Parts: sequence; structure tokens; C-alpha cells
Amino acid sequence: MTRSVALGLDIGTSSSKGVLVDRDGRIMCSAVREHSVSRPRAGWAEMDASLWWAEFVAIARELLAHAGDVEVIAVGVSGMGPCLLAVDDDGAPLRPALLYGVDMRAREQIASMTHDYGGDEEIERRTGARLSTQAVGPKLRWMREEEPELFARARRMFMPSSWLVWNLTGEYVLDHHSASQCWPLYDPVAEGWLRSWASEIAGPIGLPELKWPGDIAGVVTERAAQETGLPTGIPVIAGTIDAWSEAVSVDAQNTGDLMLMYGTTMFLVNTVGRALAAPGLWGTAGAFRGTHSLAAGMATSGAITAWLRELSGGTPYPELLREAADSGPGARGLLMLPYFAGERTPIADPDARGTIFGLTVTHARGDLYRAALEATAFGVRHNVEAMVEGGGLVQRIVAVGGGVQGELWAQIVTDVLGRDQEVPTQTVGASLGAAYLATRAVDDSVSIRRWNPPRATLRPNPRVRRLYDERYALYRQAYGDTVQVTHALASVQT
Repeated sequence: MTRSVALGLDIGTSSSKGVLVDRDGRIMCSAVREHSVSRPRAGWAEMDASLWWAEFVAIARELLAHAGDVEVIAVGVSGMGPCLLAVDDDGAPLRPALLYGVDMRAREQIASMTHDYGGDEEIERRTGARLSTQAVGPKLRWMREEEPELFARARRMFMPSSWLVWNLTGEYVLDHHSASQCWPLYDPVAEGWLRSWASEIAGPIGLPELKWPGDIAGVVTERAAQETGLPTGIPVIAGTIDAWSEAVSVDAQNTGDLMLMYGTTMFLVNTVGRALAAPGLWGTAGAFRGTHSLAAGMATSGAITAWLRELSGGTPYPELLREAADSGPGARGLLMLPYFAGERTPIADPDARGTIFGLTVTHARGDLYRAALEATAFGVRHNVEAMVEGGGLVQRIVAVGGGVQGELWAQIVTDVLGRDQEVPTQTVGASLGAAYLATRAVDDSVSIRRWNPPRATLRPNPRVRRLYDERYALYRQAYGDTVQVTHALASVQT
């Protein structure tokens, strides 16, 4: 019997993941391709966009080869963002894509644009957030100023999800949510391009048509079908940035929901009832028409644990997690600031640096690993407090992402927050959310709650609350006490 399925694929920071999911939410098969970020200079983060399409093709063919008797009815995509991929009139990339907030090269442009467009408060009022390394506008100005010949040839701009849509359908579109992170080009209240600023900043680049993430952007062309093995004519949705697709995958897009995405970076999405702007955070459009978000993102989280794993010779993660569990709450007196690639929210400091306090020769690998997990948890608490202070409403917390496996990391975050945290049955994440949105585009009877019901609820351990409150106070103090030193060191790093 032929089974109807949707293909969902996500282009992440460290890998691309694809799934085939049937109408009942059963994952028929999955595939992964790992890749890495290019960091040609300190504070720069780039990726060759040809990799995104090549991995889509490889994953699609692998899934179709292993799925058996299936009929693909729709395609959903998502990807890291906001990114800037500039292409010429023929659609050829002009340079590697500038990645989201982990690419911090446009600091001078952030300052100059903030001055030019009326200051932090005016930009925040009109667009939902102050300019930061997360914003696309300063990346465009950086390219205009530093690579003027390439910028003059630019005609379109893409993110990973919209690049896949372009290659699959030939349609030049961007979803509203991704556009809302192109600060200061988008008006979240009017839900459209802020033309007076957008045209000036984008210059020769034509702005894409806006659609909502679950809207059908186009259909698979004959050329794309030949490359991927997908049928011609099947619908492809506009897609969106991975964190919002992750939120969809765990039904965390209702007012008061907070999604915590445990990945290479930690991302937080709080769905709110109206457009909000809060200092240090990002006010954005939501995944669905009429919804809004307060968002936050740490520059590194899983990236730190991956770095520690590499330093220890590639020790398997389960072994490192066992050692971290043995270390116990407080990491035997270690405290870490997780700013190993600067920090995004809420401190917005690209020159912040990772710092480890309390080291002695008696500390072991497991203590360092535990300190890294706790540092991420302290960063989450800092962001959640900023969200609440900024008008957000946090009633339900849902975890998603590869870092949830094993549950130690998520339990530490639960203990530091002092709040319950829901763990869904499936933590596949963005690719599942993309598959759901694609299925929903052709069958509005499907329900993500039925696709991915809760599996467990983590509850805070009252025995460690006092310890973590004390350590969190030191965490907040430590940044201010060391910022001059870390800035001085950042100034000589290349």
C-alpha cells in the first residue's frame, strides 16, 4: 500500500537533517549530512551555499531510496538564520553566505546604521529590535562598504530555506518571520517591508515576495525533480528559520509558550500576544499569521561541548555526560561564562569571551563539561528574566533539539530556572516542523499535538535551588567584573 508522506529538511549550523513523515506523524526514515562553518577570521562565520543544495539533493535521494512504497505530497524546508546570501542576476552566489548572529564582522556598520536611522530606541520602535550581529541590514552595509564590486552585482538575497525554495521551484520568496529578522528592513506591525529603509539599504537587491512559513511558495520544477528524484509539480512551502520550525514541531507556538532549542547555539522563542520590542531581545513575527515572538539566542552552547569533546580526543558524548553527572551540581567549584564566540542576547557583546573561573589541577574533564552545561543554563535564565521584564509571558517551557537526549543538560536548565520543562516524544526538531507545515498546507486536518505529544515533564530539584541561585548571582557578577580584560584580549585576536 502506497503511503503519503511529506519531506522535511533543515539546514543547520553543523548538519543538514531530513525526514519523511506520513500523515499520522510517523517518521518513516531520516538522514543527516554533517558540515562545518568556515571561520576565516575571528568573529566571522560563513558557509558555501552550494553545500545547502548539494546536501538537500543527497538527503532527498537517500530518503526516497530507503522509504519503500511512498508518495511524496509536499516539501517543507527550514534553515539557520537570519543569514545573507547575495546572488547575481543569474542566481549565482557572489560569495559565501554570512551567517546569523555568530558572524560579528559588521560591528562598525551596526554603529553607523544606528546613528543614521535615529538611534536604538527609534529602530527598536519601528522594527522590533535594536541592531545587532543578528541583523541582516548591517551585513548588507558591510558588503556594500567592504566588497563594493560584489555588492553592485547583487540582485537577490537568500537564507538557507529560501535558497532551497528557489532551487526547487524557481520562486523568489521569503517568509514573514525570516524577513522580520532582516532588521531594519521589516515592519512587524504592518507585516511587510519597511520600504523607506529597505530599498535604501538593499540597494541593487530586489526584495523577495513575502509569504507565511506554511504558505505554498511554488511547485517542484522538472529540473529540480531530475536532480532530487522528487515528483514534478508537488507543492513546496516557503519555510522559515530553524528555531521557529523547531517551535512548530513541539506545538510551542501558542501565547505563553517558550521553546528552548538545544543545539550548536541555544535559541529561545516566547510566543506573545502582540508585537513587542524589548532591550537586548528580538521582537519578530511568529510562525503563523497574526502571531508574534520575543526571541533570544546565545552565540554558543552545544558548540562549547563539541569543542571540549574535540579537545578530549573525540570522547563519546554519553561518556562525557556520565562524567558531568558524576561531577555533580556546581561542577566542583567551577564557573564558566559561555561567551566563546561573543554573545548575542541579552548582553549583545561581540567582544565578550569565554571564561572559566575556579580552575585547579584537581579538576577533571567531567567538571569542565558540567561547568559548560551549567553555563548554558545560567545564560538561559538570564534571557528568560529579560523576556519577562520585556513583557513576555512564560507559562509553558518545551525542550527540543539534539542536546535534549540523555536529559542531563535539560534537567540542569530546569534546576537553574526553577521551572518545569516539557520534553516531547520527538526531539528531531526543525525538519519535523517543516514536514508538518508542508503536510498542513495540503491537509489542514493534521495536528502537531497528535504528531508529537509530550513524553515527560522535568521538574526542578529543590535540593539544588539554593546552590544554583548563588552560582547564578556569581555568573551575573562575573561578566561585569571581567569585561575590560576580555575586551582587551578580543582586540588582539584575529
